[in-house]
Amino acid sequence: MAVMSDQFTIVTDPVAGSVALSALFAVLPLVTLFVLLGVLRMRAWLAGLIALAVALIVAVAVYSMPVGLALLSASEGAAFGFFPILWIVLNAIWVYNLTVASGHFDVLRRSMERVSPDMRIMAIIVAFCFGALLEALAGFGTPVAITVVMLMALGFPPIRAAAVALIANTAPVAFGALATPIVTLSTVTSGAVDDPRLTTDTLGAMVGRQTPLLAVVVPLVLVAVVDGRRGVRQTWPAAIVAGGVFAVGQFVASNYISVPLTDIVAALLAAAAVVLLLRFWRPVESPDLREPAPSGAGDAAADPPGPGDAAAAPGGGRPVGMLERRDSGVEVARAYAPYLIIIAIFSIANIGVVKDALAQEPWTVKFPWPGLEVLGANGEPLASTTFTLGWLPAAGTLMILAGILTALVLRIRPARALRAYLDTYVELRHAIVTVMAVLALAYVLNQSGQTNTLGVFLAAAGGFFIFLSSILGWTGVAVTGSDTSSNALFGALQVQTATQAGLDPVLLAAANSSGGVLGKMISPQNLAIAASAVGMAGREGDIFRRVVGWSLLLLLVMCVLVTLQGTPLLSWMVP
Repeated sequence: MAVMSDQFTIVTDPVAGSVALSALFAVLPLVTLFVLLGVLRMRAWLAGLIALAVALIVAVAVYSMPVGLALLSASEGAAFGFFPILWIVLNAIWVYNLTVASGHFDVLRRSMERVSPDMRIMAIIVAFCFGALLEALAGFGTPVAITVVMLMALGFPPIRAAAVALIANTAPVAFGALATPIVTLSTVTSGAVDDPRLTTDTLGAMVGRQTPLLAVVVPLVLVAVVDGRRGVRQTWPAAIVAGGVFAVGQFVASNYISVPLTDIVAALLAAAAVVLLLRFWRPVESPDLREPAPSGAGDAAADPPGPGDAAAAPGGGRPVGMLERRDSGVEVARAYAPYLIIIAIFSIANIGVVKDALAQEPWTVKFPWPGLEVLGANGEPLASTTFTLGWLPAAGTLMILAGILTALVLRIRPARALRAYLDTYVELRHAIVTVMAVLALAYVLNQSGQTNTLGVFLAAAGGFFIFLSSILGWTGVAVTGSDTSSNALFGALQVQTATQAGLDPVLLAAANSSGGVLGKMISPQNLAIAASAVGMAGREGDIFRRVVGWSLLLLLVMCVLVTLQGTPLLSWMVP
């Protein structure tokens, strides 16, 4: 066994000097993960650990990486998986749990339900706007689980509620959990190739020039799913306003304000714009689209139309939602306070002088991972072996501060807040293992040279790879259920392939994340969450058939956009 202090140099063709033969071994960990998750339906945390074991075996047996260094590489990846990735997610979900514990989440929900009795408008407000806000704070399936229950409470048929929640959970995903996918993407790509633009800010800006196009379209898709062509014809002003304002907010926030705050800003602006619109405009009619009686998943009344289909929904009365209680203005203000607190804290932390100060010691500490000495194929030390511990400016730390202030505003006792915090860790125990395993896997793939091999191999596709890059991200999210995990797995591969093929690494890295968001609605994990929430566990296939057409259609749009951004026609959009 090699000692911990051994040095290792990456080689891209360890098998008989052939990149093609080496690629057959390099792809084994990914194939293992995909088969275990997508075919055998194994639990994600267990599949991640097994795929990690395969990656370690390939690194040691095929790439001749010393055992000690391979294990150190996995340990650095696992550490990064917890900090800053899980550190963001855990503390963001804690803030959400505080609003539930205090009862103010219900206040927030009721305030949204009073905006309009029209179920098509409610799909936009609850699934798109509020779902995006939840995605901004928590992600990892939380928006789907919550919005689908809210939609059913408003009278939506089960499968239609699930389809609406899943489709809505697309445009905001790349910036979810305070831009956790972008943070992950910047970390795994910046150490893979020598391009100073591969930072959170630049990659966030690039994604912010791709996903807004989805944001414009998604609300129109939602009303089509709820009420077919009639829904689009009667409620397109609200859909266009919601999507358009969200798109502008997402672009402006990601490029000029703060990448972590992108979805929060966009979601609140979109919701405010729809509320303002409804003061001057209402649909010509508000048909009652509620399910008249409990029915099975296969009933026509529960089936949302696919792309282009018209829904034969009954006309008539207006659903009243859940207006059984009136909340005081003070309580409503408190319900929105946590999100305003988060915006204030992150805005202060992103002021130039404050951000620069927090990036320095002792608030941010950078150090080489002990004992991990890996040289790239060019003979230079890998940047990814340096660990950055921004313990104070980290988004997760800022969320703890926001949580403390939220507890004070919502009058939650310290003991209750602490119990909610501990419960959050218990609730996410499997997610913790999954994320740490997937990030450990990504680091082993990158630092052993397996990602380099796949990059060189795929570069043979030349300029056509730019069209495939979004599909690669889509595949990763469809299998892992997470844009963060997909970026960890394929981020380095995207930029290395781009460099080999003479393409822009920033564009392809962003395409991995932007294309990935469209795989969210068909991932087994999200389908299972939606099916469980509507009481249809085991009927995920019914929901899948309702959303897969939209997923593929929007993916095609993203592939075309990214391809055009790689040409002189739209290359000006790349920062």
